[in-house]
Amino acid sequence: MQRNVTVTLDLESDGPAQLALAVAIAGGQRAEEHFTATQSGAEIPVTVLDDIHGGRLHVLDVRSGPVRVEYLATVTGQAAEADIDAMQQIRYLRPSRYCESDMLRPVAVAEFSGLRGAELLSAVASWVGTRVAYVTGSSLPTDGAVSTMLSRRGVCRDFAHLVVAFLRALDVPARVVAVYAPGLAPMDFHAVAEAAIDGVWHVVDATTLAPRQSMVRIATGRDAADIAFLSARGDLPVRITDLQVLAVVDDLPRDDTLQLAVLR
Repeated sequence: MQRNVTVTLDLESDGPAQLALAVAIAGGQRAEEHFTATQSGAEIPVTVLDDIHGGRLHVLDVRSGPVRVEYLATVTGQAAEADIDAMQQIRYLRPSRYCESDMLRPVAVAEFSGLRGAELLSAVASWVGTRVAYVTGSSLPTDGAVSTMLSRRGVCRDFAHLVVAFLRALDVPARVVAVYAPGLAPMDFHAVAEAAIDGVWHVVDATTLAPRQSMVRIATGRDAADIAFLSARGDLPVRITDLQVLAVVDDLPRDDTLQLAVLR
């Protein structure tokens, strides 16, 4: 399997700022990649930091004015399955800012009590996918799983948050992953859930908008706060003026949503 991903991001900074971008594929994948950031025709120095959750951040300092970021990668083959250690078993069971599993436990128990393993993942994905409408622009950046369940609408990150919250409420370690998703339409960054079942992280996508088998991991964390593709630090605003994402695979697979899948 060969996957190609490309991002072009145009920004406008109103003053000096430090940007942290999570657009590069996660480590552990065989890839040729290239990252550049320019301002006024000059390349900006970049520092690469490894995130504690497995992703990589490109950090750069900019001044006032337009900034262009370009990233491309060709991923060959598949990465090794993600490890599960004792600390992850604890970290990804805890409630977090956008995945309020403690508040949703009564609903999770009422809807999914007695289910285990693959049957549980399928039931949670189906519940969220059929009861929440995918509506672009329908949620706020501050909305969490509880808001999504009450409003019954959202985008991919909202679907992932609700899936994760339900699973954690049932003592299944679960987390949110930012991915490139060949086959997604319209093309953009995508968010899915991962759940630890029998020592393996299985990807769960209640939106069913792209085949799970060809997704490429970017960043992993407790919720959207850990996987944001752009963070800006400065006294004045930094605005996105244009964003173009492209992800393609040489042979787009067919996804049987009733089967378990691993993000590789």
